[in-house]
Amino acid sequence: MIANYHTHTPRCRHAKGSEREYVESAIKAGLQVLGFSDHSPQVFPGGYYSTFRMYPEQLEDYVQTVLALRKEYAGQIQVPLGLELEYYPALLPYLMPILRDQPMDYLLLGQHFVGNEYDDHYTGYPTEEKRLLEKYCDQTIEAMQTGLFTYFAHPDLVNFRGDTATYVRQVRRICREAKGCGIPLEYNLLGLSEGKHYPNIRFWEVAAEEGCDVILGRDAHCPEALLDEKHPKMAMETLRKLGLTPLERLDLAK
Repeated sequence: MIANYHTHTPRCRHAKGSEREYVESAIKAGLQVLGFSDHSPQVFPGGYYSTFRMYPEQLEDYVQTVLALRKEYAGQIQVPLGLELEYYPALLPYLMPILRDQPMDYLLLGQHFVGNEYDDHYTGYPTEEKRLLEKYCDQTIEAMQTGLFTYFAHPDLVNFRGDTATYVRQVRRICREAKGCGIPLEYNLLGLSEGKHYPNIRFWEVAAEEGCDVILGRDAHCPEALLDEKHPKMAMETLRKLGLTPLERLDLAK
């Protein structure tokens, strides 16, 4: 790997290590690009505060910290600025005014919930309900159609335990839309290294059949994750067998 665009900071309250430590680890690992994409702040009605993302009042510090490191390490590594964003259509009018004036280089689509996160379903919970799988696919397809996102992070996070034919039929919709929109799909190395239910081989078989673009994403929640050599090699071998060659780096969609 020469680029990683999926990197978190302690502001999301489930990552550790300073931004500088991530940059230093990336340089040590031989990366040419380290993109920061911590969980975006979100403004919710009724004063709800998310438990796994930065607060809106932390956004400015996040931006200035990454921009300062970009300047400091210029000539050693590229440091684009991004966010990992949930697509909650009803809440976009609350969020976009906050993001519009920030110098973001890119957004990643990372859909952890269907509907929204305060009164609906967490995507990673196992389910056999076809309506939840379909709702996840509908929501992420609509997200890709907005043109907001550079790539789709862990698109196989949806943890459907029902029949294979239903799963394949629905995720094929995602893969075809991603292909049509020119949006790469992320093979998530955090899920691989922690033995999660994703990467899901059924999903990637469909992605290969549809000729989707794919990129490796470390989803780094600690600086040491950028030094892992084992799991990128494992991922490359799996993708090679499927006939998929990951992109090395991306053209960022502001």
